[in-house]
Amino acid sequence: MPAPTLTTARLTLAPPTLTDFEDSRDMWADPVVVRHVGARPFTEEETWTRLMRARGLWEVLGFGYWAVRETSTGRYVGEVGFADLRRDIQPSLYGLPEMGWVLAAWSHGHGFGTEAVRAGLAWIDETLAPPVVPCIIDPENTASLALAAKVGFTLKTHTTFKGSPIMVLERRR
Repeated sequence: MPAPTLTTARLTLAPPTLTDFEDSRDMWADPVVVRHVGARPFTEEETWTRLMRARGLWEVLGFGYWAVRETSTGRYVGEVGFADLRRDIQPSLYGLPEMGWVLAAWSHGHGFGTEAVRAGLAWIDETLAPPVVPCIIDPENTASLALAAKVGFTLKTHTTFKGSPIMVLERRR
C-alpha cells in the first residue's frame, strides 16, 4: 500500500523522504528527545536506518511512519506511525500495528502530538481496522502516558524491554 499523506488543522503527515533526514537526525540526537527512548542520542547511522525502516514498513506491511511537519511553516515536528518491529517483549506484539511517536523538543507542549496521533489512529481505523493497536511507553514518560490516555490507550501490563521497565498499552476499537 502506498503511504498516504494526512493533513490536520496544523500538521502534514507525509511518508518520510531524503529531505527529512537532517531534521530527523537532529531530533534523534537531542538528549531531551531520547531520554525516554533508549536514553542516549542516536548516531547518524542509527537515524539513517530508522528512515529506511520507516519507508520500508509501508511497502512490506501496508502501514508505517510519517514525517510530521507544521503545515504553515514546514518546520519538522517529529515522527508518528505504526510498525511491527518483532520486539523481544512479553506479551508479544508480533503482527500488531504498534503505534509510536516522537516529537522534536521545540514542539513539546503545543498539542502537536495529540493532533498527529489522532490523525494516524483515524487513518488506521478507516483503512485497516485492526481490533487492537498497542504501544509501549517508559513508565517515567509522563507526557507520552498523558497523550496515550487522551487518545484512548489503556494499560495492559508492566513488563521489561531490553532490561528496562516498560508499560504496554493498547487501544481497542
